[in-house]
Amino acid sequence: MTYRAGIIGAGGIAGLGILGMHDEEDIGRKKFEASHAGGYAATDDIELVAVSDVDAEKLATFGDAWDLPEDALYTDHEAMLAEESLDVVSVCTPSYLHHEHVTDAVDIGNPDVVWCEKPIASSVSDAEEMIEACEEGDAELLVNHSFRFTEKLERLHELVHEEGVLGDVHSVSAQYRMELLRNSTHLLDTLVYLLDARAESVAGHITGENEAVDSLDADIDVDDAGGGGFVVMDDGTFTTVDCTVPRADSSMTLSFVGSEGKLYMNNDDGEWRYWRLDDGEHVEEPLPGIEGAWTWDEDYRRAFPNAAAHVAELLNGEAENRSPGTDALRSLEIIVAFYISEHSGGRIDVPLARPLRDVTITSW
Repeated sequence: MTYRAGIIGAGGIAGLGILGMHDEEDIGRKKFEASHAGGYAATDDIELVAVSDVDAEKLATFGDAWDLPEDALYTDHEAMLAEESLDVVSVCTPSYLHHEHVTDAVDIGNPDVVWCEKPIASSVSDAEEMIEACEEGDAELLVNHSFRFTEKLERLHELVHEEGVLGDVHSVSAQYRMELLRNSTHLLDTLVYLLDARAESVAGHITGENEAVDSLDADIDVDDAGGGGFVVMDDGTFTTVDCTVPRADSSMTLSFVGSEGKLYMNNDDGEWRYWRLDDGEHVEEPLPGIEGAWTWDEDYRRAFPNAAAHVAELLNGEAENRSPGTDALRSLEIIVAFYISEHSGGRIDVPLARPLRDVTITSW
């Protein structure tokens, strides 16, 4: 059986390509595997049959790049959802539109899977409503924190949780580039995924600086900026987070210290190192079942075909959701708590109190 897919939002991550990741002359002309359309194209079980975007020119460019006929291009996402019989809907619009487009997808299109770009939403309450809508509509909400769809990180998760290579994790230091919603959601999702924990207490700092205005040629002011702070997880792990670094200087790094060992991860430079604690001495050795380290060129690009294959598994009823909305909520509430802490001058408890769950952090 071939499943039918539609995409809301015909931008870079949907399939047009992204400056900084792809050559400018290829954008809008070349098929990119590291995209939702590229993921679907890499599967035998899913066919991209429709796409919608309010920008007719962008929509036409997308249709040309991905060989879609004119009648598959919609300037009204509601019309696409109503007229096409879609098994899966990708939501590739800016984060402040995710709530509207995910809930519309479920209410109008009734797909079995909604594959939503990260971050899940701009406020915790929006994310909670999206999760509830998908539960009520019997749809899987799969959030594209793409690291979860790479073999190395999946194996590392097994090593930490099933084989206990770190023992009880005591401390984590994490660093990545600004901005918190646009970029650092990847770092924080990796943190909560590997710890399998939720924030309990957060203190934050926001720099107010961002680079995306220039790189995206954005014409609106947004809240998204560099920042960080400390996070105490509900398993007792103390974590420091620094996401203030400019893109040109940054590396995504995480350092874990546990009762049975320690781990250093540098994804940008492709360096993972593990030390087993042996009678009070740290002994460096390879991570079992992992050859080399995670890299953007190899692992990130494969994440989208892997994610689309996982969509097919969900549609076939063959797997449990590897990146559910409930997990994506964990990284979002840390980011929101950083902002609230900056503006209140105090430490913030998680889960957020009811009024704080409505705080909206605007991004692109």
